[in-house]
Amino acid sequence: MEEKTIKQMQQEVDDYIGQFKEGYFSPLAMVARLTEELGELAREVNHYYGEKPKKNTEKEKTVEEELGDLQFVLICLANSLNINLQEAHERVMYKFNTRDKDRWTKKEKE
Repeated sequence: MEEKTIKQMQQEVDDYIGQFKEGYFSPLAMVARLTEELGELAREVNHYYGEKPKKNTEKEKTVEEELGDLQFVLICLANSLNINLQEAHERVMYKFNTRDKDRWTKKEKE
């Protein structure tokens, strides 16, 4: 599978949503969907790494699948608000590399 840039992923989602008359949901509805998807991710993590195993009747899903669902909705929200996720990523990394650069104990360089 070919690797995609964030820009390509945002365009792919926009092309997909653009084929429907309804378009993007409202930002509030998408935040609700993000919360829903995050809950599903939490449930899967709890099943695989926590103390709550799945019931025999529950559908088998994966953490990867739930992360993908969460990423899709996050991209939808960003697109609907005309937010470039690459730029948002650059801003947050700058913040972590400046303001928070001494917050954590760094590993020794070999």
